Amino acid sequence: MTKRKSVLQKLSLVSAVVSFVLALTAGVMLYLRLDSVGMDNPISASFLASTFFFICVGVVLTIIGMADIPSFKFDNSEGK
Repeated sequence: MTKRKSVLQKLSLVSAVVSFVLALTAGVMLYLRLDSVGMDNPISASFLASTFFFICVGVVLTIIGMADIPSFKFDNSEGK
């Protein structure tokens, strides 16, 4: 039985997609930068670090968004 995803889990999935797009953008910028300057430049290193960071954040947010989190609401069905 699948449970409904909360708003925060849906937001987590959207943020994961944005993070993967940013990782792809930083990777493309790194590739273009390596052709002209090389890897010894600090800006190239920051693009590499940004790519790694955004990929890791995207993976974590995807796992959070896909998790089957139980509801912690109290069921008040005792007739009160």
